[in-house]
Amino acid sequence: MKKQISFTQGPIFSPLIRFAFPVLLALLLQTMYGAVDLMVVGQFSSPADVSAVSTGSMVMHTVTVVITSLSMGLTVLVGRKIGEGNPKEAGQVVGSGIFLFGVLAVALSIVMAVFSPGAATLMHAPAEAFDQTVDYIRICSMGAVFIVAYNLLGSIFRGLGDSVVPLITVAIACVLNIAGDLLLVAVFHMGAAGAAIATIFAQAFSVLLSLLFIRKRSLPFSFTMKDVRGDKERIGAILKLGVPIALQELLVTLSFLAITAIVNGMGVIVSAGVGVAEKLCGFVMLVPSAFSQAMSAFVAQNMGAGKPERAKKALLYGIVSSLAVGVLMAYLNFFHGDLLAGLFARDNAVVVAGWEYLKAYAIDCLLTSFLFCFIGFFNGTGSTMFVMLQGIVGAFCVRLPLSFWISRQEWAGIFHIGLATPSSSLVQIILCFIYFGFIFSRSHRDGSLQ
Repeated sequence: MKKQISFTQGPIFSPLIRFAFPVLLALLLQTMYGAVDLMVVGQFSSPADVSAVSTGSMVMHTVTVVITSLSMGLTVLVGRKIGEGNPKEAGQVVGSGIFLFGVLAVALSIVMAVFSPGAATLMHAPAEAFDQTVDYIRICSMGAVFIVAYNLLGSIFRGLGDSVVPLITVAIACVLNIAGDLLLVAVFHMGAAGAAIATIFAQAFSVLLSLLFIRKRSLPFSFTMKDVRGDKERIGAILKLGVPIALQELLVTLSFLAITAIVNGMGVIVSAGVGVAEKLCGFVMLVPSAFSQAMSAFVAQNMGAGKPERAKKALLYGIVSSLAVGVLMAYLNFFHGDLLAGLFARDNAVVVAGWEYLKAYAIDCLLTSFLFCFIGFFNGTGSTMFVMLQGIVGAFCVRLPLSFWISRQEWAGIFHIGLATPSSSLVQIILCFIYFGFIFSRSHRDGSLQ
């Protein structure tokens, strides 16, 4: 195994890019889980199954986002201990993280399996797609333990500066997911349920691969099974960093779910079209998401090593790199969104509806290049409370009320409803610039960036 990339010394741009690129590919493949489900179902099943997968996968995406965000607390804390040169403490943090997420995995599996009909009801799943939606959520809930385990292992590797191992495991699992979808949906015509079963199997395999990689490599910290315990102090430290991030992501995702529920009330074609657009948006936002995760790990290690200026320069490099790709993504979504939507649906009405929604996201492609890098930077510095607050402001003071108001207007279409998202991003960016100036003006006064 290759050694993890050094973040605390030497060049900044090349290590950041070398770390972010595997993160990008891993996110791409993770997005393929739900996207392939929708693509295969869209080609071999009914619009009702398409609606079920799009709605059900958004519910499960909410769960995954919360877990991923919560595990960011572990990534930041492990990175900080490595940067401080404290391997023993890093190992104890990892052990406490394993205990915490193990309990969470069991609880999620039970709660989500029971709550699946309620989730479909809250999402206003169309009547003709309701049963399929419940089946998709319930089956995927059985794999919640694998969702938690995968994100836990990935957070440990990223905290060490290693983004290659998560990429390898998810790449192999993605291939299995595609094969499973083709077998269960295209051959056995199991619809949404078949797509869910294929997803669970792929996630379970990715966890086993991650465990094998851990056994085969040397770790830069000491770790034994005795470290796996409910240490209140270390669990508290993980939660202190992770809960604000998770809460922010949960509330933001809930605002998008609420928008989906509003759109679902406009009929199955519009529901399927927006579902297709949301899947495409998962790909569109991959680059800024990758830089956000890379930024968190990079900044955390440098803050632990007492090098805030390196963290500040990394933020600039991340924004410029992400923006360069964002311009291309904006062009493709606005002018060629019909071609993109056609990859996931063959019904022309669904394609047209999806393209209209993508036009609004084209604007957001430019804005998230700034926003996501700022979020990753603030997570790395430990300013997770601000990350939570700016996310809440964007979701519940801008995006949700604006989309609801627009949906009530006679002139409003899907494009107009979609404009609520870039409007929210713009407000959040302004807040980030203000806070960024505040923490650096404070750092000049007291010599810290915390």
